[in-house]
This record gives sequence, C-alpha cells and structure tokens, in this order.
Amino acid sequence: MRFRPRGLRARLLVAFVLVTVLGAAAAAWSSAGSASTALVTSTQQRITEGIAGRLGAITPQLTYPPDQDALDRLRTAAGGDTVVTYRDLRSSAGTGTDLVPDTVRVAVRGRNRLVTQRITAGGRPWLVVGTPITITAPDGARTPSGIEVYSVHDLTDVEQQIDGLTRSATITAALALPLAVVLALLAAGSVLRPVRELRDTARRLAGGDLGARSSPQGADELAELTVTVNEMAESVQTSMLAMTRMQADARRFAADVSHELRTPLSTLTAVVEVLATTADGMEADARESAQLAIVETHRLVRLVEDLMEVARLDAGTARLRVEEVDVAGAVRDCLRARGWLDRVDVVAPDGISLRLDRRRLDVIVANLVGNALRHGEPPARVAVSESPEDVRIEVTDRGPGLPAHVVPHVFDRFYKADAARTRTPGSGLGLAIALENARLHGGDLTAGNADGGGARFVLSLPRNREDS
Repeated sequence: MRFRPRGLRARLLVAFVLVTVLGAAAAAWSSAGSASTALVTSTQQRITEGIAGRLGAITPQLTYPPDQDALDRLRTAAGGDTVVTYRDLRSSAGTGTDLVPDTVRVAVRGRNRLVTQRITAGGRPWLVVGTPITITAPDGARTPSGIEVYSVHDLTDVEQQIDGLTRSATITAALALPLAVVLALLAAGSVLRPVRELRDTARRLAGGDLGARSSPQGADELAELTVTVNEMAESVQTSMLAMTRMQADARRFAADVSHELRTPLSTLTAVVEVLATTADGMEADARESAQLAIVETHRLVRLVEDLMEVARLDAGTARLRVEEVDVAGAVRDCLRARGWLDRVDVVAPDGISLRLDRRRLDVIVANLVGNALRHGEPPARVAVSESPEDVRIEVTDRGPGLPAHVVPHVFDRFYKADAARTRTPGSGLGLAIALENARLHGGDLTAGNADGGGARFVLSLPRNREDS
C-alpha cells in the first residue's frame, strides 16, 4: 500500500522537502562528480607529465641501439612499476608490470605517442602509461628508436579521495533534510494561513454569519481568491437580506389581509347563516345559488383562519399550551367532533399519555384524517403506538397513494398534486400547518405510501421534549 499524504499541509511539506533534498543531493553529487573527474584528470596529467619529463631528460644521453644498461637507466628514470623493452631486451621492476594490457602495447606501436589507460585489477584501480622513445636528429627530425616504456601506477589513494567526496555529498544531502523540513514548515504556514482563514470564513458563512469576511494579504492568487470569496459573500448577503425582506413583507401582507378580512367575513357568515335558514323555501335555481354561496363562504372562512395560523407560525408567535393528554382519547374526540368515527378505524391502546398542546394535536389529526377521507375511500385508518423515545400516530387511506414526484412537495403550501383539481374543499394549507405544529412540539411528520397501497402519514412526537 503506497503512502499518500492527506491534506494540503502534508502535501506541501512532502513536496517542498523532496524538492529541497533532491536539489541539494543533485548539487552535491554534481559537485562531487566534477571534483572526482578533476582529481582523476589532474592525477593522470601529473603522472604522465612526470614520466615524460624524466624520460626526456635521460633520452639524449643514450646510445643507439641501446644495451641492457640503457634500458635499466630508462626504467630507473620512469620509476614505480615499470617495464622497458627493446626487441629481445627487457628491464622491469615491481609487481604490476604484468598488468599492461595488449591494447596499450598495440596503441603505443601504432600511434608512436604516449598512451594512457585506466584499468581495474585485483579490485584496485590502476593507471597504465605507455610511451615510445624517439630519436631526435640535429635537424629536428624524430624517428622511433624501438624502445617502449610501460609504467603502472596504483590509483587507490585517488579512489579513496573520491569516496571521501561521495561521503561528503551524502552528508550534505542528509544535512539538507532538517533544514528543508524547517523551511517547508515556514513556507506551508505562510501559504496555508490564508487558506485556513478562508476555510473559517466559509464555515461562518455556512453557519449563517453572512457578515463573515477574510482580509486579503499580498497580491498573489490567494489574495485574489480571498477577494472573490468576499465578493461572493457580499452578493449572498445582499440577496439573503432582500429575500428576507420580501418574505417578511409577504407574511405581513398575508397577516394583514387575513386580519382585515375577519370583520367582513363575520358579517358575511351571519348573512349566509340567515340565508341557510330560508333556502328551503326558495325556487330551485335560487336555492342552488344560495347553497353554493354558503359553501364558498365557509371555505373562505377556513382559508382566512388557516392563513392567520400560518402567519402566527411564521412570525414565531405561536405558543404551546402543554398539558398531560391521553393521546388515544384526544384522537377519538377529534374524530367524534367532526362526525368521522364511523368512517375511520382507530387502533389506539389506552394508557398512552404525553405532554402536548391538545388543540394543536387536534389540528394535526383533523388535517391528516380529512386529507385521507378526501383522497381515499373510507374507512381511513388511525393507529397510535408508543416507544421509550416517542409516540407515533399513523394515518393511512385506501386511495391510489402518493406518486413519487408528489412526495417531496406534499407539505408545500397551496401545493396540489392534480393541477385540474383547483376547487377542493381544503385550503391547501392543512398539511403545511400540520407539519409546523408537529415541529412546534419538537416532532416530525413524514409522508409516503403504505405497503398495501394508499397514502401513509406518520406523526412522531418525542417524550423528552422540554416545555417552552
């Protein structure tokens, strides 16, 4: 499993350390390589110049053709492990003379000039120098004498110096590591500080603090990003403030309209009640119109009452009047008050009690059951159950159920699953009000479909809610 640094800080540290250490290592190795090459070259030059100089000093004193004594004098002048040959004559000293390769001998005879070659023998480095001896005439002409000098020199000391240079390069690279870590920490801190500030600003914005801003520092890309984030936050804040004002205006308008409609609706309700008592004596057409007016007036009254309830919930002025309530009894009372007991199957064991607002529970159950009776065939079903954490009221109907595209919007205000059904008896706010009342109790209301078909709404009310 390969190690992959996580987090921007770790990646910056690893990248900076790698670049610094690799750079230091490359520089050290390059310096060591250059120094090693220069050392070998200078050593080789020193040896060859020394041999050439000593041989050049003694060559004019020789007689040609040479004898054994002349070869010995040349060998002594060359020094070290040296062998001097002239036809069948030979003079050698040292143990390394047998290391002279044939390639050097062929090159000396063929090129008629000094030849060098580095070899390794017995695990040690050697420098082989081969040179012919030439005869210089008074007119300056040079002719080969047939004398060949081969000298072998041990380069172990040079190799040890090269090894020392290599160790120095390794130590230099190793010493660069802690320095690179320190520099990386400083660089990462300077780079990541603005990033952390942007992160904190983003978290504050996500938490609802729309006034959160970061101060740009410098003129680099991070500063430009900070300016961009600030501009974005300013735009979001402006949009949210405008939206909040519009929502407040809309809520205030709905509340004001609802309040202003109460008085004329009260008068209109009184009129339709009188009209209802006299409708039986009217002609058929007039009676039908009167009944329609009565139904629509009652519908308008319910709509205004629901709008006023929504306005109170939106304004946060709705308060719970908590008391100990027998949940099963409260459900049956709700159904009895509306004449629904014979159209609803109730599965509610006695003894389930909970501290809640009885009136708001009545509103929730009435909306859920009324919705089930409108969109499904009776009987609807209400089941009450409990657990150590909560009390659940499940309402199911025998209708076609909720289409998948309807479920996310079923609690939206004025939402209708069928756009053609614009004149339903409800106000379009019942389920939204039921959900708000459930949340006011610290609970929740969910919608879905039952296993056997039909819509299914589940009200969950917690037991450990703190009274407010």
